[in-house]
Amino acid sequence: MIFPALWHALPGPVWARLVVLLVASALVVWVLFEFVFPWVSVTFDIQDQSVEE
Repeated sequence: MIFPALWHALPGPVWARLVVLLVASALVVWVLFEFVFPWVSVTFDIQDQSVEE
């Protein structure tokens, strides 16, 4: 499993590992919302509606 391997690879006490994982998770979410999702929206033209009245 990935999470136990990641947890044991991080150095330091439990509180430091937890802080590093929270910061890394927040960074991943920020990168997704700032760069990845807008690029996917423009590239694949997701804004077009497919349901018409």
